[in-house]
Amino acid sequence: MPKDIGNEINEILYSGQLGYGKYGKIFENKLGKFLGCENVLSVNTFNIAMLVVLSTLGLKAEDEVIASPVSCLASNQPFAIKGIKVVWADIDPKFGGLCPDSVKSKITKKTKAIFHNHFCGYLGNITAINAIGREYGIPVVDDGIEAFGSKYKGNRLGNIGTDITVFSFQTVRLPNTIDGGAIVFNNKELYEKALLVRDYGIDRGKFRNENGEISSSCDIKLEGYGGLMSDLNSCIGIRQMDDIEELLQIQSKNSNYWKNKFYSHPEIQPLPEVDFCEPNFWVFGTLCENKEKSIKEFRENGFYATGVHINNNIYTVFKDKTKLKGVNEFMNRFVAIPSGWWVKNR
Repeated sequence: MPKDIGNEINEILYSGQLGYGKYGKIFENKLGKFLGCENVLSVNTFNIAMLVVLSTLGLKAEDEVIASPVSCLASNQPFAIKGIKVVWADIDPKFGGLCPDSVKSKITKKTKAIFHNHFCGYLGNITAINAIGREYGIPVVDDGIEAFGSKYKGNRLGNIGTDITVFSFQTVRLPNTIDGGAIVFNNKELYEKALLVRDYGIDRGKFRNENGEISSSCDIKLEGYGGLMSDLNSCIGIRQMDDIEELLQIQSKNSNYWKNKFYSHPEIQPLPEVDFCEPNFWVFGTLCENKEKSIKEFRENGFYATGVHINNNIYTVFKDKTKLKGVNEFMNRFVAIPSGWWVKNR
């Protein structure tokens, strides 16, 4: 990140415009250009991003959504907040993505959306899951909490034709805005609705009268959140986007190191990449015959290997502890090895 960011931070701190403003709009523009899409809005946390999506889709308590339990807790906790029933679908144990046949078998008249998590940056079978959504008239949300920059059939996630895509820019993500996220819409009307939901349901063009007072003629019709990203966080995001291509290239190079190392390993296999998928290699995924042993050995050699997440269907809050064969098989074997831009392989 360039040293002159300090000057920009000082400018923001003394500008009287700490909230969403000039830098927020620039950040969204950079995100749109990188992803190759137009309807992008930034938010101050990933949790808010998910809640904005739920409200924009009009989902309410007792509605059902289909989701993967093999994901970050942050991806599924918003369903509990809204009282939405999560129906867990099984995954393909070869790579951790949603199993299309399982998703299809879980659809009922109450199903209002499919949330397609892309585990650790490895994209799932987007073509098949989106086709199911179209067949049943159900919106599909690509959960890219760890997948910013990943590609599917040559296009970045967010520009693949899925109805909505959600990203996290929290401290361990790329880009990192300290905290934050973004939402991409394939539908202009949903995007315009989400702009209001992100800001307490307020249309800022009508909210105040000519004297600067709140106008009683501006009605609030939608539920909403305080979801605007500050200009300070946006400024950090802008500078990270300046280097995003280089950082992703380093991660790809690191992944090649690991691929070569485990090409013919008897106990450790690189996680196979789905058809036409290029992960962002936020981590390098492997399937190990002995998970605990492999984690211990990697750490002894200076690499903080980890299982990353635990399957969410063990948590009482979701009221569904359904045991799923693919989930158990995958979680018993999955180990992530560091491959981020900061890793210096030896």
